[in-house]
Amino acid sequence: MCAQQKTSADTRTEFDAIIVGAGFAGMYMLYRLRGLGFSARVIERGTGVGGTWYWNRYPGARCDVESLDYQYSFSEDLQREWNWTERYATQPEILKYANHVAERFDLFSDMQFETTVTSAHFNEGTNRWAVGTDRGDRFTAKYCIMATGCLSASRIPDFKGVDTFKGDSYHTGRWPHEGVDFSGKRVGIIGTGSSAIQSIPLIASQAAHLTVFQRTPNFSLPANNERLTPDKVREYKENFAELKRLARESPAGIAIEVNEQSALEAAPEEREQAFEQGWNQGGFHLLQAYADLLATTEANETVAEFVRGKVRKVVQNPEVAETLAPKDHPLGTKRICIDTYYFETYNRDNVTLVNIKNNPVTEILPNGLRLEDGAEYELDAIVYATGFDAMTGALLSMDIRGREGERLGDVWAAGPRTYLGLSVAGFPNMFMITGPGSPSVLSNMIISIEQHVDWIADCMSYMREHENATIEADTGAQDAWVDHVNEVASLTLYPLANSWYLGANIPGKPRVFMPYVGGVGAYRIKCDEVAANGYEGFALDSKVMEPAR
Repeated sequence: MCAQQKTSADTRTEFDAIIVGAGFAGMYMLYRLRGLGFSARVIERGTGVGGTWYWNRYPGARCDVESLDYQYSFSEDLQREWNWTERYATQPEILKYANHVAERFDLFSDMQFETTVTSAHFNEGTNRWAVGTDRGDRFTAKYCIMATGCLSASRIPDFKGVDTFKGDSYHTGRWPHEGVDFSGKRVGIIGTGSSAIQSIPLIASQAAHLTVFQRTPNFSLPANNERLTPDKVREYKENFAELKRLARESPAGIAIEVNEQSALEAAPEEREQAFEQGWNQGGFHLLQAYADLLATTEANETVAEFVRGKVRKVVQNPEVAETLAPKDHPLGTKRICIDTYYFETYNRDNVTLVNIKNNPVTEILPNGLRLEDGAEYELDAIVYATGFDAMTGALLSMDIRGREGERLGDVWAAGPRTYLGLSVAGFPNMFMITGPGSPSVLSNMIISIEQHVDWIADCMSYMREHENATIEADTGAQDAWVDHVNEVASLTLYPLANSWYLGANIPGKPRVFMPYVGGVGAYRIKCDEVAANGYEGFALDSKVMEPAR
């Protein structure tokens, strides 16, 4: 089915809500609003649904949350009929799931693809949002809902000479849909974050030679991926409702039991055994071995050294092993990577690791690249695994203006400020799904998306019932929430890492810790309390407005 067939032929320009983005957040938001009788249009710049899983098609792309956990919970029939094939689903399988959901619930008919939202301006005279696109569309809506994703604005480094390179260049977040064949080529990959760690083993298996340019080593844990057995799938389906309930009440949106003991209270032999068990289970289980691994540097160092020891055992060259073993940040304070034979790849004869921490890339040349010390590397292809302008990049790429024409970019000049990660003071009727100030990237995104969408949908129903024209965050409540987010973060080790959680990967971006580390369960309780108290912390205008036609 092509994008043109998927795009609605509806020519209306006035809606109750415009939803920006057709990823898992945008799809579920549309589903909920339809069920409540609201008119809505989803605007998406890609040619199809899937969001992150539409764009990120690089070799080895997989979800780092187990597939059985990474699925919607709003439909019992949906979870019964869909069967995942692997413990950690690949990008193609997740994209297939997204398309299945969109087709099953006929979401395509209210979506417009190959369209980029360029502006969203609030009109105080009509209490409506005017939304413009790169195709010349002009929509108006009472609500503007940003489902733009936390990792959707790719970052291409501004290296000198980028445009002079005569070979092929790619960004992991904008991978060609037809795939790439690196056979017989000298490939350079810049970056060793999650997308690089997943793609390096597969690129190395194709390329004549792969040179990895690493600035900062990252902790990575084995996925221990496997095919899902029918018994495993059946057991999960039978306990689906209870597992999802536990996930919604958990710290990270995953029903994994956390050991409440301190790592420092355990005997060394006992601790080693617990770490070994978590390592062998794969994925994030190692982080649940003890309760204080992200609370104190002493506890964290016990698990960090355990992982570094694993790297040293796998990588045969001691110098390469030490270069790959992170020592500049506590384990878990950057998004933990989940890999399949990543460290083993450095034992291949056709793979070279280059440390660019103190010898950075200074220029892209027509036939490769040059480092600060003058060393040059001849390359046929360059892969930029340089990440994203996380959490705020997609929002700030649009011209968003609230009351009195104030730009969101100006309001956030010193860093994002939100109330609950849902709303911004001065921007009435604009909601963000998994925005800065919410658990978002520190959680199972599907769980956090559903929680935000349900909260927004309930809020819109409340406003319709009470004939409210606008709702916006109170400045005082917003300030208090920002303070709380910072206070909770300061009680952990997260701020010690120069991570994209802080915007540290983007030159000139304010260093503000963006996600809420208080946990999915605690956050949900807070949001529910706000709603139960008549949307405490929000200002609601009772001026009635005309409904969308």
